[in-house]
Amino acid sequence: MTTATDALLNAADSALRTLFVAPRASRECPTLPERASDPELGDDERRLSGALMRVNHVGEVCAQALYTAQALAARWPRGGHSQGNEALAQQLEAAGREETDHLAWTQARLEELGARPSLLNPLWYAGAFGLGLLAGRVGPGVSLGFVVETERQVEAHLASHMDRLPSRDHASRAIVAQMKDDEARHAREAQQAGAVELPTPVKGLMRAAAKVMTTVAHRI
Repeated sequence: MTTATDALLNAADSALRTLFVAPRASRECPTLPERASDPELGDDERRLSGALMRVNHVGEVCAQALYTAQALAARWPRGGHSQGNEALAQQLEAAGREETDHLAWTQARLEELGARPSLLNPLWYAGAFGLGLLAGRVGPGVSLGFVVETERQVEAHLASHMDRLPSRDHASRAIVAQMKDDEARHAREAQQAGAVELPTPVKGLMRAAAKVMTTVAHRI
């Protein structure tokens, strides 16, 4: 059983690893058959792909923060109970490990494109961690509902990137397609675990915050 102190140390370790250590994926990076004959991208195509993958990388930095914070909140004793919700914490951490694959894939693709990660990653991480901790402390149903809504919005965001990525950038498109499938599955799993529907104003605020993040990260 993970204690609250252990959970705090794990959260600190996750933050340091996400922001300052090159991530390692547990799964092979997705590819498409076309990549074997992938034509050289033009400068404009490379810049566009780099900007879009930087946004996706920021999303994965935020995912690490969200899942880590929500797992921490799940383990923290509440409501007079001496122990937290270990089962929920483990589910959140399992999803977070898959998000680590996404983090590694997007970072590797940025390097291939000659693009850099967002300079504001520590800020994005801190903001997402705070939101995840808040959602997690409200209760398990709300925490899972936050996962569902977040993953649905990310899935829609990734679908839009499939439309915007250069058609010749098969490498980026393969990564985004796999990420989209994983996010949809995480939403389904959270829904099945007892997620509650978030109020419409909360969903709107989440979309507005995501819009600010994606707009800024596209350039910085």
